Amino acid sequence: MNKENVKISIIGGAVLDVLAGAAGPEVFETGSMPMDYIRTSFGGDALNEAVVLSRLGKKTELITRLGNDEVGNRICAFLDENGVSHDKTIMTDEYASSTNIVLVDKKGERFFLTDPASSQRKLFEDDIAKSTDEMADIVSFASIFVSPPLKPENLGRLFRQIKKRRIILTDMTKPKNGEKLQDLRSCLPYIDYFLANNDEISMLTGESVPRENAELLIKEGVGCAVIKLGAKGCIIKTADAFYEIPAYSDCKVIDTTGAGDSFAAGFLYGLSEKFSLKDCGLFGCAVASCVVENIGGAEGVKSLEEPLQRFEKMKAGYNKNCDDLCLPERI
Repeated sequence: MNKENVKISIIGGAVLDVLAGAAGPEVFETGSMPMDYIRTSFGGDALNEAVVLSRLGKKTELITRLGNDEVGNRICAFLDENGVSHDKTIMTDEYASSTNIVLVDKKGERFFLTDPASSQRKLFEDDIAKSTDEMADIVSFASIFVSPPLKPENLGRLFRQIKKRRIILTDMTKPKNGEKLQDLRSCLPYIDYFLANNDEISMLTGESVPRENAELLIKEGVGCAVIKLGAKGCIIKTADAFYEIPAYSDCKVIDTTGAGDSFAAGFLYGLSEKFSLKDCGLFGCAVASCVVENIGGAEGVKSLEEPLQRFEKMKAGYNKNCDDLCLPERI
């Protein structure tokens, strides 16, 4: 894939998931438990974003680290099948590719068993820095805490290099090194869009109210803060605007694996199409709603058609019933 054809560069983890559901705590008493399904799926925050975006019609590339092993080769084959470039991905014998065990309960919530010594946790600054000049105009750092070696000072240097004439979006997971918001002050002014669910961002800020968390990010220099609220949708905050975006209501949740990643992919799609902030949020929720109706992190998105139909339905309802959602104080 030629560099000029790549519209969005995605940085972060790629793994093989083994999903089992519906799982419950009684397995630790009985010793075994019949599942409705046990299957493998490809996942990881960055892989999910890249694959969903590709299926939505965007040319994407994935920058990650994989082991030179069977799992790594399977991940690369899956990326090839989905039209995602991985030319900048590092493959070595030093660390094994990551395999996660994902237990999904009856409500569709998931619980992860991970290997901290595998490739997902061993992405280093040099792995990314060598490619910064060749990245696309939109760069997504799919999880700023997925790899413990990427400390705030590493991220600050990387973001400074990447930022030149580019849009930077970040998502996050739980901080692996106990980082707090003040530790990220060297990074935050480079971030145009900071996405996080409220539980994760609360670990950085010590605050529990989503709007307050968004305001703290803006005060630290982030251009736009997006706090994901699961079944409640999301909120979007800039220095002079605030939007409360509902989730797509007409769907049955089976597995929430990849829901946040697919929301990010939808939001990125909107940015690349120059959607308004409100519509980026609505489209992100529409894409996520497709994913949670299926097992696995990206299987619910086959093409642009269904997410676009849900987006148009949400947009019509939003414009009819929520004409002034830039001022609410409910969240």
